[in-house]
Amino acid sequence: MKKIILSLCLISALVSCKSVNDKNAELGKKNIEFYSRIWEVAVNEGRVNILDSAYVDDAVLHAVPEVKGKANAKAYYENYVTGFSERKFIIKQIVADGDNLVKYWQFKGKHTGTFFGIPATGKDVDVIGCTIVKMKDGKIAEEQDFMDNLEFMQQLGLIPR
Repeated sequence: MKKIILSLCLISALVSCKSVNDKNAELGKKNIEFYSRIWEVAVNEGRVNILDSAYVDDAVLHAVPEVKGKANAKAYYENYVTGFSERKFIIKQIVADGDNLVKYWQFKGKHTGTFFGIPATGKDVDVIGCTIVKMKDGKIAEEQDFMDNLEFMQQLGLIPR
């Protein structure tokens, strides 16, 4: 009888572990679909109003300087839409573990408008980067981008090569 009870407990534990992993994978898949759509609409289509519903109220962008709040996150990304024409934001790869995402991306565009106070240079940019994302309740809670800012500034013609 003890063996049967122990066997049932073991089977129950294994099944519940798999269920947690399955739920985590399902959550990750939903987050990837949501997150990918947000950047397609916001950057490629230039419809940044989608960001109003994409972030939690107290969202944080770990940038310099740090950006706090969903309205400020939207304003931050509006700079890319107003600063660049011929924008193309490409998600090369994205992986998720539940509410944690990592996105490998490429951004291309022509600097034809003001970008974070930098007047248009007319230069083309083509940069790659990576973003670490934390989601909360189906919305973006935190983001941290990594890219070669020196290369970006050189492509804009602001720093000599």
